[in-house]
Amino acid sequence: MAASTLTRADIAARINHQIGLSRNESASIVESILDHMSDALADGQNVKISGFGTFVLRDKAQRIGRNPKTGVEVPILPRRVMTFRASQSMRGRVAGG
Repeated sequence: MAASTLTRADIAARINHQIGLSRNESASIVESILDHMSDALADGQNVKISGFGTFVLRDKAQRIGRNPKTGVEVPILPRRVMTFRASQSMRGRVAGG
């Protein structure tokens, strides 16, 4: 089964069909929500959407890595990474439960 991709336009179209807002209004709502989430993450906040999941920020410390080709040790600088943890209900839906 080939995986397809859900896009911003798909979400806006769904809002347009289900709620009856114009295409422009629907697209504006989607953009507004995504901008708000992006701003919160950029400010260091986690984003939790009940029944869907949580976008979690973690700070990773500096560590030593190794170039697999040459074996040379290289420092990996500290950085912030984002992970997504699906909610229990989302995991159940994805797993087909």
